[in-house]
Amino acid sequence: MIFETPLVHGTLIRRYKRFLSDIRLDDGTTVIAHCTNSGSMKTCIEEGAEVYLSPAKDPKRKTRFTWEMIKINGQWVGVNTSHPNLIAFEAIKNGAIDKLSGYTHVQREVKTGDSRIDIMAQNTHETCFIEVKNVTMKDSEYARFPDAVTTRGKKHLEELINLRKEGIRAVMLYIIQRSDVEIFAPAHEIDPDYAYTLKHAYNAGVEIIPIRVKVNPNEIKIEKELPFVLDA
Repeated sequence: MIFETPLVHGTLIRRYKRFLSDIRLDDGTTVIAHCTNSGSMKTCIEEGAEVYLSPAKDPKRKTRFTWEMIKINGQWVGVNTSHPNLIAFEAIKNGAIDKLSGYTHVQREVKTGDSRIDIMAQNTHETCFIEVKNVTMKDSEYARFPDAVTTRGKKHLEELINLRKEGIRAVMLYIIQRSDVEIFAPAHEIDPDYAYTLKHAYNAGVEIIPIRVKVNPNEIKIEKELPFVLDA
């Protein structure tokens, strides 16, 4: 995923009310930027850290910028939760994820059961439903999800389990927007219900694919698939 418009550099002053952040631009101006991440952003918030913002396309929007990334320990961490779905969609269409290659039709936001699944991919012999989650939390070498309790995330896992019961391929795809982690694991201590349901889903045949991406001010690109562990 390439940033079509040049990003604007600044420094994080604070994040507040979940969806707002004060940013000091390089020219000394302080602006309010929209934060798309509704989670705790644990391990990717550091006041005084470098950030990049994207200018809003809609001139009528109250916040003129969207917060895209923050530099933590010398590396960029992507904090815009709207990007992973697009990253996954483009990667699957282009065959950039080995385990999800070979599909000729790829569609976003497809309703199934009581939920909308992020991506449906099809070819002549199978249909695959793929739910995408954004991961930014770091714990030693582990990337962990979620960073806050997510009943919606649990519901999506239950929908993937139902699809597997019908014989349909179902995948939980985690897009990890930081390069300083090597293993994916659920955050048992934050949301034990989600961790339990993820393991149940895996045992029921739902595939788990954690993909680490490289974030920089020009683009976000696929790096590699990471191994995962499900036990606490």
